[in-house]
Amino acid sequence: MGSVTPFPLSHGRQPAQIGFDRLELTRILDLYGRMVTAGLWRDYAIELGQDAAIFAAFRRAAERPEYRIEKRPALRHRQGMWALVGEGGAVLKRGHELAGVLAPVERKLLKIVED
Repeated sequence: MGSVTPFPLSHGRQPAQIGFDRLELTRILDLYGRMVTAGLWRDYAIELGQDAAIFAAFRRAAERPEYRIEKRPALRHRQGMWALVGEGGAVLKRGHELAGVLAPVERKLLKIVED
């Protein structure tokens, strides 16, 4: 019979790359789609690194991102692994749940729809 080759990651080691799972990415892209429909966002970028996964939303492609949604699993047991970072780099919201971190952006969208 054939031999079994173990997966390269041993137990307890950090993965080589942090990413979004399907439900997280669906939630983020749903918000992105609604913001595009409202005419507020036009482009996005995703960065998958060793320390964090970042979704950046842009008003225009040539600018700095209006918002960055960051997932940092190393902060899971402290402040929460999710963060909403504004255009200037300030952390606007941090938490353990993605829905709570996205709430300020969703409230902004509701204000636009009501007007």
